[in-house]
Amino acid sequence: MTDRDAAPFDLPSMRKQYRADGLAETELAATPVEQFARWFRQAATEGGLFEPNAVVVSTADARGRPSSRTVLLKHFDERGFVFYTNYGSRKARELEENPHVSLLFPWHPMARQVIVAGVAARTGRDETAAYFRTRPHGSQLGAWASVQSSVVTGRDALDAAYAELAARYPEGERVPVPPHWGGFRVVPREVEFWQGRENRLHDRLRYVAEADGGWRVERLSP
Repeated sequence: MTDRDAAPFDLPSMRKQYRADGLAETELAATPVEQFARWFRQAATEGGLFEPNAVVVSTADARGRPSSRTVLLKHFDERGFVFYTNYGSRKARELEENPHVSLLFPWHPMARQVIVAGVAARTGRDETAAYFRTRPHGSQLGAWASVQSSVVTGRDALDAAYAELAARYPEGERVPVPPHWGGFRVVPREVEFWQGRENRLHDRLRYVAEADGGWRVERLSP
């Protein structure tokens, strides 16, 4: 890279000062999902985030080679965190080989992150179908039109596939649920709540699953 191509920024000096107030052990909910619900509610109502349910999903193949991408969280409860995808996609193929997964919610405007480490499994077809019916008509067609993660000859091929589906299933007509499309539920084993603090002395509190079904909370050094 030449000097002309370099970014016109002084990267080492780019930094923000984070908040003075933080996160204490005494403030935590009994379970990580309850704590996540508290923070998610704040992110969705006060955080100024474009898509508070956007989450970076990191997977690895059988040889340990990682990959990451952003998806949208569509449900969470004490059973885990759910997102949907094409089962032929790279992330789905990797989860079939290696079900261990990391989820990262990057709530930067609030100087917060939530990091979930767990194991993923497919949702049932009834649950998948129920969610699919809530998707806009165009998104339902898109699930059929895209052979996710595969190489395409160009945008025109993708648009043509969509147009053919739109003619076959016009607005108002029931679109069948694709057999190659569905959900993954990530059952958490560890959940870290990261709160940015002054002087880079961040608060990092992590829930760790216990054998008896409970949770242990530990503080990590920033």
